[in-house]
Amino acid sequence: MTDIEIKGKEQALTAKQLEELFLSVEWSSGHYPEKLEIAMKNYETVFTAWDGEKLVGLISAMDDGIMTAYIHYLLVRPEYHGKGIGKSLLEKVKEKYSDYLRIALAAYNKECGFYERCGFKKAQDETPMFITSLWT
Repeated sequence: MTDIEIKGKEQALTAKQLEELFLSVEWSSGHYPEKLEIAMKNYETVFTAWDGEKLVGLISAMDDGIMTAYIHYLLVRPEYHGKGIGKSLLEKVKEKYSDYLRIALAAYNKECGFYERCGFKKAQDETPMFITSLWT
């Protein structure tokens, strides 16, 4: 992961930067950049990956303050896949919440292998459920 810098929540994010990142992975959230900008300010935890001035990855999480943290977003621009950026962002969250009893996330089926390689286990008796107007 050469020349990629990981920054914390103190790094300001613009609606345009978020729009470009989210649309690069074809997530419909990218069509709501102003909402994303506010959301990132409201998350307890945000880590970002930068190639110079270019936002190339992001992870965000929320927590209850003591027991459980939920990873909501983890995304890396496709041209930066395979460089360890996603794993590095996950490690930052795992480190921050190392004293918590559970770190949870909902993964798309095609991404389960990545998360399993990073230490997550697929639930046998649980299914994530949503009420959403987003299409991805």
